[in-house]
Amino acid sequence: MIKDKFQNNQIILASKSPRRKELLERLDLDFITISLEADESYSEELKKHEITEFLCHKKKLAYHNWQENQILITSDTIVWFKNKAFEKPKSREKAIEMLQTLSGQTHEVITSVGIFSTQKELVLSDITQVTFSELDQQEIEYYVDTYQPYDKAGSYGIQEWIGYIGITKIEGSYFNVMGLPVQKLYQALKDFKT
Repeated sequence: MIKDKFQNNQIILASKSPRRKELLERLDLDFITISLEADESYSEELKKHEITEFLCHKKKLAYHNWQENQILITSDTIVWFKNKAFEKPKSREKAIEMLQTLSGQTHEVITSVGIFSTQKELVLSDITQVTFSELDQQEIEYYVDTYQPYDKAGSYGIQEWIGYIGITKIEGSYFNVMGLPVQKLYQALKDFKT
């Protein structure tokens, strides 16, 4: 079992996201959670998974307490639509604007995960296609005001009210849209040599 494989390791999830913590717990792994302060800026030349993979590496560089037996997991998610990254909204107006843009459209949710030790590193990415129905202004404002999606890429959580009433189609991993492609991560951890 994967849990046995890492019994001599300390697994660290570097994320503030309660959803990522919950998803990693579902793999029955023992781990601790930390918050890293990393600069999340990137060059405008980067596209799609290049952005999220770059940010996974940046988060790794913000960790300075390395010990031999540690495995650090970092992650980053963006919504990608019409050649543009939709990250976490910084205001109510921005959240409403993002959802108005995504309404009635299909976009990509891209999550990258970095697995790092003192000897090895691996970064993987997953892409899920998500289609929204036409959302009216009242629905968008109700969701933003009730659920405050300011910590979510693209201004929405698929597991929240808007996912139930507004998402008509999903192609790929549901958990990837939540912020962690757990199936890919599980396979990568199985193969990860410590």
